[in-house]
Amino acid sequence: MKNPYDIIVRPLITEKTTKLTEEGKYTFEVMPGVNKIEVKKAIEEIFKVDVVSVNIVNVRKKERRVGRYSGYRPAVRKAIVTLHEGQTLDVFEV
Repeated sequence: MKNPYDIIVRPLITEKTTKLTEEGKYTFEVMPGVNKIEVKKAIEEIFKVDVVSVNIVNVRKKERRVGRYSGYRPAVRKAIVTLHEGQTLDVFEV
């Protein structure tokens, strides 16, 4: 089995994901190639919570320009994890 700390890269903290925390949904960047079952086991092992569901989104790379120079922001794989009612995570502490 893979190390759970290798599966979860970092929590994604934006305005949209902060609003989702009110519904019990938390967003993490995960390694490419992992599946929902591996993400669920990793979150349960790291944070000691019960996960209801996991949704995974592949975000494509995006072209960015600064003046005449152009490059790409990297592609990421996001996991949106839904917890049982009443459970919370302190992702700001991690």
